[in-house]
Amino acid sequence: MEAATAMMTEDLKVADREEEARTDREAGTERPAGRGKKTAGGRGLIHIYCGDGKGKTTCGMGLCLRAAGAGMRVLIYQFMKDNSSSERQSMEHVPGVTLARGPEKIKFSFRMTEEEKKEQRAENGRKLKELFRLAREKDFDVLFLDEAVYAAGAGVLPEEELLGYLDRKPEKLEVILTGQKPSEELCRRADYITEMKKVKHPFDQGIGARDGIER
Repeated sequence: MEAATAMMTEDLKVADREEEARTDREAGTERPAGRGKKTAGGRGLIHIYCGDGKGKTTCGMGLCLRAAGAGMRVLIYQFMKDNSSSERQSMEHVPGVTLARGPEKIKFSFRMTEEEKKEQRAENGRKLKELFRLAREKDFDVLFLDEAVYAAGAGVLPEEELLGYLDRKPEKLEVILTGQKPSEELCRRADYITEMKKVKHPFDQGIGARDGIER
């Protein structure tokens, strides 16, 4: 488990160096992005995108893209997902954005045994600690924890630890959380709560997730 945490830390260091190299290459041709030159101003706020409709991750990624365009430094981690999502492939090329690597394979929580859930909960707790540490030490402006709400509700992420980190986060840090059915405690801490409501979805017609649209 310690090896996995160390690997994630090293991946972040490599991604950070690559981001700095990209910015250096662009110097003199356009405004360098992602160097922490700007913040949203004042206290960083907490966002929750929830609901049973499509678009929670899409909104979170869009906000990260906007922040990077304003010169802010963004750290992204996707709980309960591997590293193959289409949005990840795009965001890896955006200056100012650092993506922490997740597991190469991950089961849906409802397919996990109780022992697997227990192990996943412990691993996600370690990742959560590492992400907030890096956000503080590397002076990130935005932290996007995709599917953190879902993972907490499924019992594979320790919500009490997430709540503690939100209470103690750096003052300027903007935090984005996504996933269905946030708890009352999470909602109490949020400054923005946006619910995506499903009115119609092609899944109900037997159309599965499509690359570039749902994944």
